[in-house]
Amino acid sequence: MSALFEPFEVIPAIDMQDGDVVQLVQGERGTGTQYGDPVVAANQWVEAGAETLHLVDLDGAFEGERMNATAVDAILESVDIPVQLGGGIRTIDDATSLLDRGVDRIILGTAAVENPTLVAELADSYPNRVVVSLDAADGEVVVSGWTESTGVDPAVAAARFADYGACGILFTDIDVEGTLEGIQSSVTARVVDAVDIPVIASGGVASIDDVQSLYTTGAAAVVVGTALYENKFTLTDAMGAVENN
Repeated sequence: MSALFEPFEVIPAIDMQDGDVVQLVQGERGTGTQYGDPVVAANQWVEAGAETLHLVDLDGAFEGERMNATAVDAILESVDIPVQLGGGIRTIDDATSLLDRGVDRIILGTAAVENPTLVAELADSYPNRVVVSLDAADGEVVVSGWTESTGVDPAVAAARFADYGACGILFTDIDVEGTLEGIQSSVTARVVDAVDIPVIASGGVASIDDVQSLYTTGAAAVVVGTALYENKFTLTDAMGAVENN
């Protein structure tokens, strides 16, 4: 396995919509709770000990065009830890522009599913900087801002993208995303078992026990959003719990 995340990381999510931090429930528009300025959030997470930041341009995910570029640029200028970004990255030009501007890792979702050779081309030019996002609902990969089902099993898709050169898989369980009702670790475990590259787990984390459960699946990291913003636990406590395992 790559040293992309060693040791296991708890990564704060900064999902952006209309210039604000927003956390959606099960990926559905109109369900978001706003949590303020993305740049303020980024700096707060860095101060809390984050080792990586996970940025998502939700407008880009839904519309296919990145709408929060100003906030992303401001975050890149204000933090000194790795930043990974997804949402609305559809072309080679989109990807290379972000990578050359300072984004450490890009996350390809819809574009990867629709054009897998895009992953191979970018991975060849930018080794260890291309992550593929697989969002699953009802056991199938979904795309276009979680609105279209592909009928593809996420474990099968993960193995395919590992072969194309992805340095990691971001797996989001949409069935529990943003609900604060807990995770479905068996779903993540299937994806982890299908590949030899790091899997970043996401979706449904409501407690430190959930973080520990995802750690035991063999996932390399977990992205946490709503639970941190709603103060269900602190980033420091979550990282400490895993380090003590």
